[in-house]
Amino acid sequence: MNIKVIDLLTINYNKISEKALLLLSHTLNAHQIWNARIQKEKEFAVWQLNDWNFVRSINENNYQNTLKIIENDDLNRIVIYHNSKGDLFENKLEDILFHVINHSTYHRAQIATECRSNGIEPLISDYIMFKREI
Repeated sequence: MNIKVIDLLTINYNKISEKALLLLSHTLNAHQIWNARIQKEKEFAVWQLNDWNFVRSINENNYQNTLKIIENDDLNRIVIYHNSKGDLFENKLEDILFHVINHSTYHRAQIATECRSNGIEPLISDYIMFKREI
């Protein structure tokens, strides 16, 4: 679904608010951060604004890394990590992946609101509608 949002924002780039771009970057960053925590890799900054020329590749890398995690890891595994404030937590992998989906959905809704307030018809982003198209 993120790729459809990226396409919509690209087509309407001159009308999009800075807030919408920041929300999309944050959505992609958070996905990367969770993948990195799971795989013990370097994390993005939570609110870094990504260069628009790289958002597609960031999204694709996030997707491919998540597929690898799902295919190669135990979803019941406990992941121990530090949050962005440095606090130590642990959660089951399946719960983290579920969180990534919910977090992304939440921010895509905020982006849709930003689009509408800037005269852009937002996407229908209900998951079942997305599945019907493919």
